[in-house]
Amino acid sequence: MGAPLFTNDAIVFGILMISLGFVFYTESKTSGFWHKFYKIVPGLFMAYFIPAIFTTLGVISPEWEITNTAGEVVKNESQLYYVSSRFLLPAALVLMTLSIDLKAIFNLGSKALIMFFTGTVGIIIGGPLAILLISIFSPKTVGGSGFDAVWRGLSTLAGSWIGGGANQTAMLEIYQYNPAKYGGMVIVDIVVANIWMAILLIGIGKKDKIDKWLKADNSAIEDLKERVSKFTLSVKKNPTLTDFMIMLAIGFGTVGFGHFTSKFLADFFSNIVANISSQTWRNIFSFLGSSFFWLISISTIVAILLSFTKAKNYEGAGASKLGSVFIYILVATIGMKMDLNQAFENPGLIAIGLVWMSIHAGLLILVAKLIRAPYFFLAVGSQANVGGAASAPIVAQAFHPSLATVGVLLAVFGYAIGTVGAIVCTILMEIASKV
Repeated sequence: MGAPLFTNDAIVFGILMISLGFVFYTESKTSGFWHKFYKIVPGLFMAYFIPAIFTTLGVISPEWEITNTAGEVVKNESQLYYVSSRFLLPAALVLMTLSIDLKAIFNLGSKALIMFFTGTVGIIIGGPLAILLISIFSPKTVGGSGFDAVWRGLSTLAGSWIGGGANQTAMLEIYQYNPAKYGGMVIVDIVVANIWMAILLIGIGKKDKIDKWLKADNSAIEDLKERVSKFTLSVKKNPTLTDFMIMLAIGFGTVGFGHFTSKFLADFFSNIVANISSQTWRNIFSFLGSSFFWLISISTIVAILLSFTKAKNYEGAGASKLGSVFIYILVATIGMKMDLNQAFENPGLIAIGLVWMSIHAGLLILVAKLIRAPYFFLAVGSQANVGGAASAPIVAQAFHPSLATVGVLLAVFGYAIGTVGAIVCTILMEIASKV
């Protein structure tokens, strides 16, 4: 893992912003090649894919290793994703939630939850089924014994794909997978999850055709979008410098408060969880010790409270648009984490991940067809599981900025059930590996 061409985050950030500028400029064309191109490929996907190409070509990289003058291998890491996910993401959630209509969100009905839980079940049964299928062609790929057993490593994927990073770490602690081999599982997580997210983003560009095939009822979603649009028009104004400064104050002030309180809450609950006598229950509730979990939760709660005040009128000055700028920067940093070459480093494990995700996707499509759920519920329900709080809002806001909160709420719920679902999945994977 050598150093990329550019390691200075200031330069890398400039490259990412030029990429985003290129995407928005070409997407704005009303005729010619680019107009036809973006009818097929969504701009959001390109915002994600171009940085991935730069990483694959070695121009930039999320992390790299160098040998110092003492002959020691030193690992370096770009801080752009950290800054985007810890600062820009919560600020974006605040700005895009100011104009939220809670009543309209509740009117979305049960289909959102049904699709979320369908995604969860898809991950739970997908793991053991993938092991059974791959074992037919390559038994060694799903083998191993003791702490090297592949099913132990796959348990960390289950934690990540139902909850998030905190749940993934909990599963590593529970099943004690060999740390020396854990990196291979992280690569599978990154490659497969990012491929699936790319597919979902492409699908957004064809959402009308997909909804027509699903025979979906979009009335509740359209009602929510219409409510927000009408409100935006009623308070629309030409934003002044003061408006921008106040919106930034609201967004990043909340982020600062979120970081301040999340640390105390994470430490407080970590101590409580540590005193639980049962190791199993300690691991199940370990997500409560995640400061990121509390940061996203607190930012969302504060934003919802602000939506009942005059602060919501800043939607007329472009609050959600400013939030979308932050979201697109986050998308670019997520794309930067995707090295397409990694897909060929361990084809056996990647194959397990792809089969696993295909089962998850297939079940979602089947249930969506049966209950006539819109593509929005399918995509967000999936990402609330697989991507968590970092990517579920990205997919949701691609449909409409007012829908970002739906992705956040489902993702936070995913944290709560992630470890329990992953344990059930791992028990089934252990049984499948011994068949």
